Amino acid sequence: MIETSLLLMALAILLDAVIGDPSWLYRKVAHPVVLIGRLIHTLEQYLNNDHYSFSKRKRRGCFAVAFLICAVGGFTIGVHGILEQIPYGLFVEALLASTLIAQRSLYGHVRDVVVALEKHGLAGGRIAVSRIVGRDVNLLDENGVRRGAIESLAENLSDGVVAPIVWGCLLGLPGIAIYKAINTADSMIGHKTDRYRAFGWAAARLDDWVNWIPARLTGLFLCVASLSKCGTAFRVMWRDASRHRSPNAGWPEAAMAGALSIRLSGPRRYAEGF
Repeated sequence: MIETSLLLMALAILLDAVIGDPSWLYRKVAHPVVLIGRLIHTLEQYLNNDHYSFSKRKRRGCFAVAFLICAVGGFTIGVHGILEQIPYGLFVEALLASTLIAQRSLYGHVRDVVVALEKHGLAGGRIAVSRIVGRDVNLLDENGVRRGAIESLAENLSDGVVAPIVWGCLLGLPGIAIYKAINTADSMIGHKTDRYRAFGWAAARLDDWVNWIPARLTGLFLCVASLSKCGTAFRVMWRDASRHRSPNAGWPEAAMAGALSIRLSGPRRYAEGF
């Protein structure tokens, strides 16, 4: 089982690196994450009523996440069962899994920021970085645009690349699909707003749990990848990861900051001295 999952993910990583997410294809058919997002949106619309009490909305949020996991898990277990019975089924399964890994698209988005800065200056860089960060890009200077892209690269390397691969290696196609469902739910409803504070609690907490090990692995990978700055990157990561508002995002972001010897932006994320 584990050997098959490892082979599956090796093929999926290769396919994502070569093919990525073809825009022509997803103009005709919905991306799997889009389908998951539609399910989450439907559940939220039916179950999250502003007139319910905080505890009732919290319980309904837990039910929504449980239903999401069962639906996505059940569907992908069925797909896996069918594909393992047919010739070249593993390749088809790897192709499906590759759509849930974001290595090529993440590289492309960050590269676009660099190209936009070089060709179109600050205005172009702000437009490009607005696609991958949530902050007000109009307040960013050129260095702020670059830092925003680097932060997004570090954080999304964890939940867009390393975490899906980890869960895929452990549990195959159902593992990577369930992880992506949880992560998508967190991005859609795991917010501390009046509407989502209660209903999105389960999605946010579960996302923290499933990313706990991958985030720390990503930090270690970045330290090793920094080569001569490995020691500095590790010290900065160990010192500053817990200062992040997220229990997980600080590990890859602090490691990246140490590797590049920079101070990443964001309110009260890190101590001065980078």
